Amino acid sequence: MYLHGTSRINEFGRLEIGGCDTLALAERFGTPLYVYDEELIRRRCREYVDAFRGSGFEFQVAYASKAFCTMAMCRIADEEGLSLDVVSDGELYTALRAGFPPERIHFHGNNKTPEEIEMAIDAKIGCFVIDNFTELRLVNAIAESRGVKVKALFRLTPGVSAHTHEYISTGQTDSKFGFDIGNGAAMAVIEEAAGLSSIEVLGVHSHIGSQIFEVEGFRLAADKVASFAADVRDRLGLVFSVINLGGGFGIRYVEGDKPLPAGTYVRAITDAVREQFTKRSYPLPQIWIEPGRSIVGDAGTTLYTVGSIKDIPGVRKYVSVDGGMTDNPRPALYDAVYEAMLANRANEEASEVVSIAGKCCESGDMLIWDLPLPSPNAGDLLAVSCTGAYNYSMASNYNRIRRPAVVFVRDGQADLVVKRETYEDVAGNDVIPERLRKKEVHQA
Repeated sequence: MYLHGTSRINEFGRLEIGGCDTLALAERFGTPLYVYDEELIRRRCREYVDAFRGSGFEFQVAYASKAFCTMAMCRIADEEGLSLDVVSDGELYTALRAGFPPERIHFHGNNKTPEEIEMAIDAKIGCFVIDNFTELRLVNAIAESRGVKVKALFRLTPGVSAHTHEYISTGQTDSKFGFDIGNGAAMAVIEEAAGLSSIEVLGVHSHIGSQIFEVEGFRLAADKVASFAADVRDRLGLVFSVINLGGGFGIRYVEGDKPLPAGTYVRAITDAVREQFTKRSYPLPQIWIEPGRSIVGDAGTTLYTVGSIKDIPGVRKYVSVDGGMTDNPRPALYDAVYEAMLANRANEEASEVVSIAGKCCESGDMLIWDLPLPSPNAGDLLAVSCTGAYNYSMASNYNRIRRPAVVFVRDGQADLVVKRETYEDVAGNDVIPERLRKKEVHQA
């Protein structure tokens, strides 16, 4: 397993993260356990902010909270000067409860409910990212009823397809998200929005996908967005002050993944925006971006305890752990791949190839196929790296399995930021109707 951030093998031959021995973490907090390297999270935040400084652009780096949203993470984003991208009332509530400044919150989503819109307007968030005509009219009506004017970006589908999994590619024409430039929907929505009394058009938003390892897609998107902005200016006399080019910057999950440094992505975006807008004699806009996975993804490690082992001679050796698709659905959803090690035997050489199975009653509940490991034993501690994004946030209670705890580690200190669910948490919202309650039997 590739060691990054503050991870190291300590003098006891065990994996250590943030100065904390993972075996001690497992004994203290139990497993499965999400462990986050706080120092690495903060470093990733600063890499984006520092890359923009000196670029000549006003900017916002908005953390895409869908990747991993807890109150503690919102606090870190605020302390590091980031804005926040939310896509639901739950994420918005989490941010507000954490004390995140509402004026730096951007509300995304392709089907915002009236209740979510009301909640966001009442909280005085920074802007909406409008995704369709229905939403535009609903936001305007609710804002008008409250006597306020809300700021908005408009999500475009620029016709740029990122080289990524089809489920996380979003910039192509055939997408549930946004207004298509090519078929005229984008121009039509800006024209309509410009005439509404309670909408202030800031600019447009473009997001081409996730887990992207190259910059050409962002250059193409900047060209398309600049061309569209110039068309809007020439036709409607409206000049955008903000261009949001989204996120999707990739991380290393396994050997062969080659993500670019944050500064490389940022330089490519700022250079492309400067070139494309300047050649159209267009005032340079603010640039906003939305990294999520690339801030928290490689900062997360999940710890599991090895349980049953099934060896099928000449076929495969299954090593089961006390978690699985309930705490990491990505292998089942996207064929995602990971690296791992025995954290309690980190110096031992691999002696066989095994496959890591989850405990859910699903044949597809496999975390890692064909993983080289020292011969594992029941009770060993397995550490799966780069599980910081879309693991906790997509976790479920399938099979009524309790969701794990989350800890932040830094400088030898481990802080609980999400408690492990209890049995009461799992069944606490259940209601038994009166007709199904057990009747007392009265004997004469």
